[in-house]
Amino acid sequence: MSFELIGFVTVLVGLGVLMAPIHWALTFMVVSTTLGSAAAINLPALGGASILVPNVFLLFFGVRILMAYGEGPVLAAFVPAGSGFWLMVLTLFGVLTAVLSPRLFQGAVDVMTVERSVGARSFIALSPLRSSSNNITQAVYALGGLACFGFCHAYLRRPGAPSHLVSAILIAATVNLAFAAADIVTYFSGTEYLLSVVRTANYALLTAAEKGGLKRISGSFPEASAFADYTLVLFAATASLWLDRIRSRLTAALALASLAGLVFSTSATALLGLAVVFPFLWIRSIITVFQRKNPGRPVFLAALFLIVPLVLLTVVNLFPEMVSTVYDFLDEMLLSKVDSQSGRERAMWNAAAYEAFVNTFGMGAGLGSARASSYLLVLLSNVGVLGLVIFCIFVATILCARVPLAAQRRVEGLAALRAAKAGFVAALSTSLVSGTVYDLGLLFYILAGSVSALTCLQISDVAARRTRLVGAASPRRIGGS
Repeated sequence: MSFELIGFVTVLVGLGVLMAPIHWALTFMVVSTTLGSAAAINLPALGGASILVPNVFLLFFGVRILMAYGEGPVLAAFVPAGSGFWLMVLTLFGVLTAVLSPRLFQGAVDVMTVERSVGARSFIALSPLRSSSNNITQAVYALGGLACFGFCHAYLRRPGAPSHLVSAILIAATVNLAFAAADIVTYFSGTEYLLSVVRTANYALLTAAEKGGLKRISGSFPEASAFADYTLVLFAATASLWLDRIRSRLTAALALASLAGLVFSTSATALLGLAVVFPFLWIRSIITVFQRKNPGRPVFLAALFLIVPLVLLTVVNLFPEMVSTVYDFLDEMLLSKVDSQSGRERAMWNAAAYEAFVNTFGMGAGLGSARASSYLLVLLSNVGVLGLVIFCIFVATILCARVPLAAQRRVEGLAALRAAKAGFVAALSTSLVSGTVYDLGLLFYILAGSVSALTCLQISDVAARRTRLVGAASPRRIGGS
């Protein structure tokens, strides 16, 4: 086991958080997820597997939550029929498959999996199914995601916590954009070594790639597509906050800057994700017109919906050469993607994943056993039909969760819930297109736990009790005067 410098810093910050106000624990937990290629610890004994900074900090976050609230609120996140319950069932089932399935189908199925050669350099190859370190690491990540869900639920069901979540999201978006700017500056100035402190994971780091003459922004992630997936989540959350008129100037600036980062990442997955996020935000904003008195800027969005086609038509007529350049760029990034080496390779992954699903009679090869290039095929090839059904129930309970009537007047709480759902949808949209492993990252579980907590009855009950207490105290104050 080898500790990286960023790992020591993480431990020091974690120890400091244990003695700081608890809202700092949530802030650092969310911000730590921006470090997508920073390994705090590398484990040669597990084939060079890396434990990332967010996973290490999760330990301190959990201890701080338990110090403040005890285990009761954490366990309450997993009550039957709730979203946390279904996530727990899926996680435990996944861990069980990681232990049993590779032994049950050993050698009978070929799967795409990570292999490691001399020097702990990894590559993906088609090989017969067997138990490996990937089963262990993905099982640990799954359990970590479950714990993260519970810890976030325990914290965010407290009154006043939604504003802390909003602040944490905005800080994370700012840090992510700062790393994106640093990536560009260091690339063109020849000082990329300055970012080596946050690029310590044993991954293939594709941080110097270009496409269409543009530097593909990777920020603090191992490649541009990973940066785009993460940035899309923050764009969806900040744009949602702007629609709900929460800190409008800051959320507008961060949403626009994140959108620019997505474009310059030149990730096809990001563009496909935007095709999901934009309609989701637009429809949601229009619906609010019929639900409350302060709708989420539907007039602006409706005007935008009408103006954008007119602007595009004008550009096509006035600047045909620019249109040709843009078309060539989009053709390279999207239309010709399937015929590229990367596209053919990912198609092979999906074919192998589907074969693994079929050859295991729909049971799956076990959590962590197989890779694919779509989260749907990841689930089918790893945890089978039953795992996919449980995951769909979990997603449905998150998306269908509603704020109790007593809490709907709490504007920032409602906005935080909408932002968490928007980020959740963004994370799902990119993973379904290009997700390669079961683990969706801790930010996904933070947002899911936030939705679960912000729709919890306890928040509305506490708010209602406070209202009743204030109402009961007012006559005495008046009478006393």
